[in-house]
Amino acid sequence: MAIIRPFKALRPSAKVAHLVASVPYDVVNREEAAELAKGNPISFLRVTRSEIEMKDKIDLYSADVYLKAKENFERLKQEAPLLQESEPSFYIYKLTMGDHSQVGIAATFSIEDYNNDVIKKHEKTRKVKEDDRTNHIITTEAQTGPVFLTYNSVAELDKVVNETMKKNNPLYDFTAVDGIRHTIWTVPSDFNNTVTDEIGKVKALYIADGHHRAASASRAQKVKMEQNPNHTGDENYNFFLAVLFPAEQLKILPYNRVVNDLKMNATEFIQKIKVNFVVEPAQSSSPAEKRNICMYLEKNWYLLKPNENVKPGNTVGDNLDVGILQNYLLHPVLVIEDPRTDTNIEFIGGMRGTAELEKLVDGGKAAVAFSMYPVSLDDLMNISDVGEIMPPKSTWFEPKLRDGLLVHLI
Repeated sequence: MAIIRPFKALRPSAKVAHLVASVPYDVVNREEAAELAKGNPISFLRVTRSEIEMKDKIDLYSADVYLKAKENFERLKQEAPLLQESEPSFYIYKLTMGDHSQVGIAATFSIEDYNNDVIKKHEKTRKVKEDDRTNHIITTEAQTGPVFLTYNSVAELDKVVNETMKKNNPLYDFTAVDGIRHTIWTVPSDFNNTVTDEIGKVKALYIADGHHRAASASRAQKVKMEQNPNHTGDENYNFFLAVLFPAEQLKILPYNRVVNDLKMNATEFIQKIKVNFVVEPAQSSSPAEKRNICMYLEKNWYLLKPNENVKPGNTVGDNLDVGILQNYLLHPVLVIEDPRTDTNIEFIGGMRGTAELEKLVDGGKAAVAFSMYPVSLDDLMNISDVGEIMPPKSTWFEPKLRDGLLVHLI
C-alpha cells in the first residue's frame, strides 16, 4: 500500500512567490529559460537551469553547472528569501487554466514504493537525463520540483481538500505570465492522519509526468544511503516530492510529431503511406477521435485512417495511435526505428497547437507533421498496470506545476 508523508517545505514568502516560481526545468531549452529569467535575480530557473548564467559553450552536464546551481540556491535562500517550515505539513495545490482546474495534495512519497512499483511508471527514462537530475539533487541536497502523480480519487481525501480550501486562506494565489493560476494552502495538521491512512489503503499510484525526477530521486537515495553508515530509512532522502491529483480532474493534450527529412518526394511518400492507411483530405488540423491521425504536408492537411493491413497489436501500447503511427508509418516508411534517439523526428507538446506544426513545415524546418488524438488516462493506467512502457512522448499534461514553490530538502 502507498506511503505518503508530510514535509517541512522550503518556500518563498507570498510577496515574492510569483517571482521565484518557474516553469519545470525540462519544458524549456537554454535560450527560453534565459529569456524567462531575464531581469529576475530570484527566478528559480537560476537553480534548475543554472547554465543560463554561464558561458554559452559550457557542457550542460559538467560539475560546474551543478555547483553553480548550489551557489544560486544558497543565494536565493538569503535574497528571496526562502524559509523552511518548522513543522511538516501536507499542502493543497490548485492549478487553474481557463475553465479547467485541478486540485492535488503536495507531499513526499516513498522511494521504496517507486522502486517496488506501488508507484507505477509508463515511460522509459534516458540515462543522460537521469544523470543530470541525480547530480542536481545530490549537489543542491534538494528536490527542487515535484513529480506529477495521479490516482483514482478517494472520497475522504476529497473532503480534506475541499474543507482546507473552504476554511483557510491560501499561502499563495497568483497567476503566472503564461496565464496559469497557482493557489496553495497548508493542510491543517488535524487532517494529517486522515491523509496518511487513506493513502495507505490505496493499492497503486501512477506517475503522470516526471519520470526522470522520480528515477533521479531513487538514484540519489542510493548514493545518500551509501554515504550514511547510520541509515535508518526514515531520512528525507528516502522520500520524493510530488503532487497527487485525482485522475478524473486531469487534462491530457496530444504530443505531436514532426519529421525533418522525408528522403523522398511527397508523391512517393503518400503512395507508401497508402499501404497501411486510407489517406483523404482533412476537414480539421486535429483528429476528432481515436485511430485518426492528421498529417500536414506541403501546405495541406490529410486525414490518415488505418486500413485492414493494420492488425491488433500485441501490447496496449501498440494499439495506441502513437504506436500505430510508429509501427506502420514512421518505422517502415521513414526508417525511424527508435524515436527516442533518432534525430530525424521531433516532438511538439500539445500546448503549442497545430499552428506550430504548420509553422515548422512551411518554414522548412520540418518536412511533414503529424497531429495526434490525445491518449486517455485509462490508457495510461492500463499500460502501467500491465507493466508496459508507453511509446515515447505520448502524453502532454497541462497545466504544469511550478518549480520553487515547495522544495524538499534531503
